[in-house]
Amino acid sequence: MSGEVSWAEVSNLASARPFQVGEQFTYEISWLNITAGTAVMEVTAAGTVGDRPLVKLVTTAQSRPAITSFFPVDNRVESILDPATLLPEHLTFKRREGKKKEDIEYTFHQKEGTVTAVKGGTIETLAMPSGTQDVISCLYYARSELLLQPGSSLTMNVHHDKKNRKVDVRVEEIETISSSWGKVETARVLVVMPFQGVFLNQGNIRVWFTNDERRIPVRMKAKVIIGSIVADLVSGLQGSSSAQ
Repeated sequence: MSGEVSWAEVSNLASARPFQVGEQFTYEISWLNITAGTAVMEVTAAGTVGDRPLVKLVTTAQSRPAITSFFPVDNRVESILDPATLLPEHLTFKRREGKKKEDIEYTFHQKEGTVTAVKGGTIETLAMPSGTQDVISCLYYARSELLLQPGSSLTMNVHHDKKNRKVDVRVEEIETISSSWGKVETARVLVVMPFQGVFLNQGNIRVWFTNDERRIPVRMKAKVIIGSIVADLVSGLQGSSSAQ
């Protein structure tokens, strides 16, 4: 796509995405069969830059009181995304895990191939490949672009912790799973993660997307130091529609 993009063209591209402004998903997080916390993923409007409407992807994860007493978790990630290109423009990551407190801010200059990182009071401008994703936008990119057929795959560059990393995503199989919302046909997707994400993961993540046009992530599972963390969808909205 080259030249100036009209509002109508951008709106048409955005409306073709499986996610829309107003979408909000709530997940119950379990660890060793214990309900450990809650995560929320939502999409909100983020104003415009010129004639480009932007969206904000917000993901929060919080531990329940019983877990907080010995290992509190309170993470918040906000990513400003251009829904027409599926490229991030700005990310803030506030991580609170146990005694660890970390604030990171990135501004992506996609055309210039650079990213400005603010961490620990230090500001750096780093090189990055064009088309780079952040730690949250990569999920929405895969959700939008991955062909949900076993064996399908894609590779993307993700900038995190001031490093550019290749992330491979592939569809393992079509699987029917069940939870509090009943049975649903999903595509089980493996995300090869070379860094720690939002859910305390120490490695790869599996995501189960509904095998339909909405591609809702109904389950996420990640290895941690002891056992696995599982995030199961318990409620969700997309615009004015309820997720079943």
